[in-house]
Formats: sequence, structure tokens, C-alpha cells
Amino acid sequence: MKKLTINKLSLNNTQDIKAAGVALDALVKQPVAEAPWMASYPYKPTVHFAMGHQADRLFLKYYVTEKAIRAVANQVNGKVWEDSCVEFFIAFDNNAYYNLEFNCIGTALIGFGPSKHERNMLPAPVVEQVAIHTSINRQPAAGTIHWELTIIIPLSIFLHHQPLTLSGKDCRANFYKCGDLLPDPHFVAWSGIDSSTPNFHVPASFGSLHFE
Repeated sequence: MKKLTINKLSLNNTQDIKAAGVALDALVKQPVAEAPWMASYPYKPTVHFAMGHQADRLFLKYYVTEKAIRAVANQVNGKVWEDSCVEFFIAFDNNAYYNLEFNCIGTALIGFGPSKHERNMLPAPVVEQVAIHTSINRQPAAGTIHWELTIIIPLSIFLHHQPLTLSGKDCRANFYKCGDLLPDPHFVAWSGIDSSTPNFHVPASFGSLHFE
């Protein structure tokens, strides 16, 4: 099982998303490189993330390089997993977990529940509290596209675990990249997944996060 310590960020303005992105750039980037279903889906993009936190916010940034992108979903809680999509699942206890999913243009989906088939989408006004900044850089010479997604997540969006503080807390989580309808569909994860078919909703395979 993967384990990771999440450091506190020193930010004067916790709502400044560009400053948060710069602060995350200075952290060690973690690879999202496990490909449990490579026999059927051999393409693996290059993906990393960095994460930090403060008293009432969680900061997350993804760094993705892939051959093609797709960005069709543009409504809150839309089918972002069909696009170039990064995801973050987190469980604060053993009962259920949150799935936070974002496509490369920043459309967000957030759900909560105990399993893949028992999800309740958070209301759009709650999802819209998450601040998102994205940049896309096409690299024709390399035949790739590099995109970055910075996310500021207020702890208040975790509706079923209020009041919530992270300092000193241990949680279970996983980080993913997918693209179900891309020319080369792919499914990669930070912590390996024990499933015979593509499925990110396997909390038993989540890694461990410790918030300093």
C-alpha cells in the first residue's frame, strides 16, 4: 500500500489559486504510474500530482502529458471520465468515500457513497465552491499535449464529515488518470488496484495519506 505525508503549505492568501499552483510546483511530485489493466489498455500517459493543505483547504495539482485530449463535458457532475480526466478519491472513515473528478478544462464532478453503484452527487452549488485553474500546452514537435490542473478544495465540501480538520489526520485515498473515450483509452493510478477490470471504486486498494 502506498503511503504519503501531506505537508502544510505556507500561503498568505489561501484563495489565490495561482500562488497555490506555484507552491505546489515546489513540492516533490508523486507519480500516477500503476496500470493494472495494461494488457487490455497498453497506453500510459505521464502523470504526476502534488498535494498540500492548510487549516480549511486542500490543495492539489496534476501534471499530465498525453498524446491527445478530449474535453466535451462542460456541466457540473457531467461525464468527465469520458474526457481527459484526473481523479482523487478520499475516505475519512470505513463507511464511504468521496470521488472528485475533473476534466482538462476544469469541469468537476463530486460524489459520495460506499461503492461504485451507490453514489450521490453533491449539489452543484457545493461542487462550484472548488476553485480550479487549468493550462493546456500543445507540443507539436513531441506529438504530445501537456496540461496542468490546480485545485483548491474547501474542506466544507465534504458535507458528511463536518466539522473536518486535517492536521494530524490519517486518511485513505487514491489518485487517478483516465480517458474512457480518448483514441487510446487508459486507466492509471497512484496506488495499485486489485480488480480484474477497470474500476477506480475499490477503497480496499486506496493508499494512505498522513496530514502533518
